Amino acid sequence: MELPWKDLKPETLRALIEEIVSRDGTDYGPQEKTLEAKLDQVYRLLREKKAKLVFDSESETCDIREVETSKLGTL
Repeated sequence: MELPWKDLKPETLRALIEEIVSRDGTDYGPQEKTLEAKLDQVYRLLREKKAKLVFDSESETCDIREVETSKLGTL
């Protein structure tokens, strides 16, 4: 289920994103990023609608998912 991130209080959203980006196994490539850089990246992706927050009721966890874009051109 998608979470409406704009409806969350700023401090709640930040805490949620911090928890997600600080999980073990999160990989940001060959160069490590600071927590602030990771947060900035997630906020930018959410604002640009390139990512969304989702809640998995089975595992009762939240995650950030990339939004799939259509590769279909204009008909």
